[in-house]
Amino acid sequence: MSGWPGMVTPQRYMTPFLRKILGMNWVLILVMYGLLIFGVFMIESAARHLPISAELRDRFGGPGAYYAWMQKRNIVLGSVVFFGVALVDYRWIRWLGLPFYGVSLVMMLAVMQQDDSVHRLTLGSLIFQPAQLGITAGILLIAWLLQDLPKLHPWLGAPLARIGMIGVLAGVPFLVVMKMGDMGSALVWIPVSIVALLIGGVPFRHLSFMALIGAGVLPILYFVVLPMVSERGPERIDLWLRMLQGQEVDTTGDGYSAHYATMAVGKAGWKGVGWGAPAERNSLFAKGYPSRTTAHTDYIFVVIGEELGFRGSLLLLSAYALLLLQCLFVAFYSRDMCGRLLVSLVIALLFAHVFESIGMCVLLLPITGIPLPLISYSGTFVVICMFLLGLVQSVWIHRNQRPIMPLKPVPD
Repeated sequence: MSGWPGMVTPQRYMTPFLRKILGMNWVLILVMYGLLIFGVFMIESAARHLPISAELRDRFGGPGAYYAWMQKRNIVLGSVVFFGVALVDYRWIRWLGLPFYGVSLVMMLAVMQQDDSVHRLTLGSLIFQPAQLGITAGILLIAWLLQDLPKLHPWLGAPLARIGMIGVLAGVPFLVVMKMGDMGSALVWIPVSIVALLIGGVPFRHLSFMALIGAGVLPILYFVVLPMVSERGPERIDLWLRMLQGQEVDTTGDGYSAHYATMAVGKAGWKGVGWGAPAERNSLFAKGYPSRTTAHTDYIFVVIGEELGFRGSLLLLSAYALLLLQCLFVAFYSRDMCGRLLVSLVIALLFAHVFESIGMCVLLLPITGIPLPLISYSGTFVVICMFLLGLVQSVWIHRNQRPIMPLKPVPD
């Protein structure tokens, strides 16, 4: 609102920094921090049985409090990243896509040479998962190239060129991560690629043809390609299919995690057994049946479902739905294709993680081992999630950026 002639409006005297702060999507920020705080409480409960040194036990009072403190430290780092990325125009951040993509591929190849079941890379005191960095770099690179490459030559904007570009950028890290044995992180590339094709302007006739071809070659992918790139992938899918059909499985061996995870969530009822419930309250987690070593990371929804019941799980899903709806709102108001793609691919990534992480705990999907965004204990992933949401916030803040007006009084 410009006001009457000669009228002094507050917007005329705002600095660009203050204008960006006040123009943030505060609903998205509140929901994000609500999920982070909820995650800290659930990590404290899920990690209370983990072994720690006597020094750390004396300092923090227990393993749950220690891991909760570590998650708070990660959130502080992620907050710096979130607000730093949000206040910088995403048109500058997109240039990081190419170097990040190359570095992440090199790091993933380095992880393949190590014997680490959780696929982490250690650089000094920094421990992180390159697969998460790879998909973040892929999102930046896809959004950048789909918008700017057609400016170099019209042929680069053709549907086949867009399909090939997305296929290469997503297919290479997908195969590398599958070869690493991290099927959960690899499967996230599938919904991200589908959304990139939809938002990237590929015609529906091409998408329909690709879907028919994909359905035709699916048996070949499952019986021939999947055993070549993943050792445990076919076994996990076969176990999941047998459990869905009610067939007998070895609940002390391969079917242990899936069986007791679904048991813990299924028996919780409306209220659950209570936060931090002991074994006397008939808590399977407290009795040690679901895995305690990964309860605070990949299986944290098992703890949420059992301890807080259906109402706690419903509250969590409602918060995720509100977060994703806010991101959709931002995508609708983005000023260019790059911003629209960035936000849409972030939505696809977060939705895939939520669906996979919760789905494997209730037998909707095979066991994959994937963290729950903003909830699970994961130093790398929580910072990356806040980085991605910072990109969403940047798209919102800079959706209708105008030239900065000089700070001078309005003449009488």
